[in-house]
Amino acid sequence: MFTGIIETLGKVAELKQEQGNLHITVESDISAELKIDQSVAHNGVCLTVVGLNNNQHTVTAIEETLNKTSVGHLKVGDLVNLERCMQMNARLDGHIVQGHVDQTATCTAYKELDGSWEYTFTYDATKGNVTVEKGSICINGISLTVVNSTDNGFSVAIIPYTYEHTNLQHVREGSVVNLEFDIIGKYVARLMQR
Repeated sequence: MFTGIIETLGKVAELKQEQGNLHITVESDISAELKIDQSVAHNGVCLTVVGLNNNQHTVTAIEETLNKTSVGHLKVGDLVNLERCMQMNARLDGHIVQGHVDQTATCTAYKELDGSWEYTFTYDATKGNVTVEKGSICINGISLTVVNSTDNGFSVAIIPYTYEHTNLQHVREGSVVNLEFDIIGKYVARLMQR
């Protein structure tokens, strides 16, 4: 379980394909503090630490993960948003995030405003996911508030701190990002289908 509040940025140091799996080695400020078998969100994808080496850690993405997320698009040198799992006695500053990406979205517009940024994303609405105005959405592991919700898209407004401390600073039109829709909204949508 995560909060969507990014702890730090990591840099992809190595990518190694093995059968249908992708081993991802990331260099970060928190890598030396991690333990084998610990869950860490990488761009919102919950992955298990399988290897440690000083200031680097390695996780493995299986075929299912590669098919449903943007993890397969990573290149050496890319920045990834990192968050360790939530502690039960901590404040929930973002919203309830599971680290289970529902689908990807494409950035269709990027605007630099006076002191903030606005991003617009579209996604495949046939998968049954929905957004609501002022509701929560998780983009690349970042807990954000939805504005301008449509049937297959939405916008988010980004404050300078989030822009500077996450990989949204590199997202532009055409970029593919991971989406995790609000868990409460997913349950309500499922119940309505019944």
